[in-house]
Amino acid sequence: MTPVPRVLTIAGSDPSGGAGVQADMKTFTALGVYGMSAVTSITVQNTEGVQEAFNLPPELVYRQIKVVVEDIGLDAAKTGMLGSSDIASAVARAVKDLGIKNLVVDPILKSSSGKDLLDTQGVEVLKRELLPLARLVTPNVPEAEALCGMRIKRLRDVELCAQEILNTGVEAVLIKGGHMEGSKVVDVLYMGGDEFHYFVRDRVKTRNTHGTGCTLSAAIAAFLAKGKGLEEAVERARDYLQGALERSLSIGKGRGPLNHMWNIEGCAEDF
Repeated sequence: MTPVPRVLTIAGSDPSGGAGVQADMKTFTALGVYGMSAVTSITVQNTEGVQEAFNLPPELVYRQIKVVVEDIGLDAAKTGMLGSSDIASAVARAVKDLGIKNLVVDPILKSSSGKDLLDTQGVEVLKRELLPLARLVTPNVPEAEALCGMRIKRLRDVELCAQEILNTGVEAVLIKGGHMEGSKVVDVLYMGGDEFHYFVRDRVKTRNTHGTGCTLSAAIAAFLAKGKGLEEAVERARDYLQGALERSLSIGKGRGPLNHMWNIEGCAEDF
């Protein structure tokens, strides 16, 4: 038995520290798991948005994953920005070759500032090769629309879209409701059959939302690594995200980051 749960993030690098690999590693630390990383892309970004992105060679991404898993092992993994169809395919190959379990896929298609981070071919590779290997996929509403091919305007549309995405072979779908209107945010978890699970939280009034999706998917992976069931992992990850949003940081000229360390004694007061 390892002394601490091990979690790997496969994602892009954000030099501003609010999203991507950096946000994932902060989340892992705050939740008491050992974090590891395989970088897919080097971005030039800050709180005002992504300006440039340089994707690493797919084989280099594959080898990063391989050496870490073969040496240290892992209990869960998550993907974030993949950047290209070739990288998405290389990651899927690594997941299959190395028998990676508890995979959470955050299907990042655009940055919050609107820059495309995965093209149409990459989306198809993600659906065809990576999602059938995943335990959970966590799209927001625009990402869910791209994955299921329908418009989402109301809660029933979310449910229908989740059912469609499940047909890719993924074990479960969590559609995040942050883009829907209302004072409450409703995230919908679907694992098949006739039952949907709803996670309802008050909408936090803050412009500092940089890295929200990265943080939630990383937190879910952390709780899966700790042996929690999927529904409990989502519930606890959503609670962690809520606290990080409520104590978000006004850093930079644009959308500031979350306070990933809010649950560490003394950190919230220090900020």
